[in-house]
Amino acid sequence: MFGPFSIDTIFPAFPQMGAQLGADKLAMQQTISVYLLTYAAMSLVHGPLSDALGRKRVIFAGLFVFMLASIGCALAQDMGTLLLFRALQGLSAGVGFIVGRAVIRDVFHGDDAQRLMSQVSMIFGIAPAIAPIIGGWLLGWGRWPLIFWFLAGFSLLLLASITLWLPETHPPAARMKVAPAHLLRDYFSIALNPRFQRLALAGSLNFGGIFLYIASAPAFVLDLLRLNEQQFAWLFLPTIGGMTLGAFLSGKAAGRVSGTRLSALGFAFMGAGVALNVGYNALADAPAVPWAVLPMSLLAFGVALIFPILTLSILDMYPRQRGAASSLQAFSNLLVNAIIAGLLSPLLSHHGLHLALASGAFTLLGWLFWRWEMRVSRREPRCAKDAPAMEPTDQL
Repeated sequence: MFGPFSIDTIFPAFPQMGAQLGADKLAMQQTISVYLLTYAAMSLVHGPLSDALGRKRVIFAGLFVFMLASIGCALAQDMGTLLLFRALQGLSAGVGFIVGRAVIRDVFHGDDAQRLMSQVSMIFGIAPAIAPIIGGWLLGWGRWPLIFWFLAGFSLLLLASITLWLPETHPPAARMKVAPAHLLRDYFSIALNPRFQRLALAGSLNFGGIFLYIASAPAFVLDLLRLNEQQFAWLFLPTIGGMTLGAFLSGKAAGRVSGTRLSALGFAFMGAGVALNVGYNALADAPAVPWAVLPMSLLAFGVALIFPILTLSILDMYPRQRGAASSLQAFSNLLVNAIIAGLLSPLLSHHGLHLALASGAFTLLGWLFWRWEMRVSRREPRCAKDAPAMEPTDQL
């Protein structure tokens, strides 16, 4: 939770931070993009390290570095120092989400794995949704450094929880040696696999439709909707509701509804959300609550239905390299998010219709990659598509 949670806890503080540090809105947006870029780069390392050193050790080290980086952000007196420690936060923040998924697949299989991964999907969606709300509350009690002190305390609490209650799920007998040449070979093998590319891009692009609004939240909430720093809930509560309901139904459907049918249902809901969003913004003079934010529920609901299925399909392709596969999938998702936060959001967040059209384009692209995988999977036997080391999966 703490990786995505840290992305946008600071959104409500953008005006206050910009005024104190002498940074304009574009410069403040880079506190998100630099975090995501280092998050994406290090995501390629977290998984293989956990394959070699064990899951618990890597998660613990990442949490400790994140706590120190959060303290550095709280003490920053200029924009350069803040960006430096935000980058350090990004370098360490991926351990929870990336290694955590490998932990789930170490312990659970089949329908049980889908049920638990659905809960992860719900937590992953809730984290960036409640973060700006908490950030707004904290601003009511103090100035912006309080947000980073909160993140430091949050990571300390997680460190204690990991120490006391998380078992090691990757025993020494199953671990792989840290060999850069072998790691690069594994990454090239995974990244060049056409099936991995289709599944990873389907997931990254369909989540991108929601993340565009998350990354644009300061401009969307404060400038377009003309709300204040304590009213970010108007954007994020519909997202929380849709994500929670979708994750709940995905877990309940495990073993009862096929992955193909559930994915099709998820994309159908996302398509309905895109149509409502574009239609409203094309007709409205100016976006306003609640109609400008209700389509987020449908988008989030669809993402939560699809996420566990796509993720398990990728992890099951590489039973002995789940950490590496999880890392590369996360890298794909984070790279798309970094492009959205650093490039697209500053360009599009000044107009509601521009945001709606771009969000719809991401959803459409995600659906096209998913349809491509469906066509290929019907034409070719799974064993012919995957390398000999891979195990087949019936999730799609």
